Amino acid sequence: MTAYWISAYREISDPAKVAAYAELAGPAIAAAGGRFIARGMPAAVFEDGVEQRSVIVEFDDVEAATAAYASEAYAEALAALGDGAVRDLRIVPGVD
Repeated sequence: MTAYWISAYREISDPAKVAAYAELAGPAIAAAGGRFIARGMPAAVFEDGVEQRSVIVEFDDVEAATAAYASEAYAEALAALGDGAVRDLRIVPGVD
């Protein structure tokens, strides 16, 4: 069953650190089998929606998504991000 990383950037305090993270995270996620589905600012928000950068990445399953997060390559990306942003990242199983 597919799985999705859903990441919402609550606050970006250092765009340079976010850029350094993205440069490392993209290849690390792709190498782990992740496929970027959506990323950027919302086109519209509804109900209690918040105008914040969001990223959705698809993986083959929860195990692959979890392994990608735990990988050494992704740890390097997180180190580059440091305190540059406050994010909410969750792994959600897909619906088959």
